[in-house]
Amino acid sequence: MLGEVLQFHFVKNSGAAFSLASGSTWIFSIVAAGVAVFIIWYAGRIRSMSWAILFGMLLGGTLGNLTDRLFREPSFGLGHVIDFVQVWGFPAIFNVADSFIVASMGLFIILSLRGTRLDGTHPRKAIATAGTAGEAAVETSSETPDR
Repeated sequence: MLGEVLQFHFVKNSGAAFSLASGSTWIFSIVAAGVAVFIIWYAGRIRSMSWAILFGMLLGGTLGNLTDRLFREPSFGLGHVIDFVQVWGFPAIFNVADSFIVASMGLFIILSLRGTRLDGTHPRKAIATAGTAGEAAVETSSETPDR
């Protein structure tokens, strides 16, 4: 498509990333269904736009691959995921759902390192100085919303 940088190849993948655990397709189907149910159940508690995007990407990727596993050959729950994107220098062929799952995990790491909570707040430590020289400084926590 774009020379050697981006090419499309049709590949049926019965396993996980890099075709690992090919004989465990049914386990991936069960786990993916569980992840999807959990995200849908938990979605009402999310108040941060960043976390909502993360969970939306994870849900979209999970449902994309789960749809393949449920409705493609060879049978229900044991179907092969269709991978088709090959990027130069990357050792595996993947699909759009895989990209969303990986990107959501990258965002998860960023939000976790930043300390962003599901409600969008960031814990900040502030030192309030005392009014007199003899009093010790007191640590307080203030919340700032994620925008």
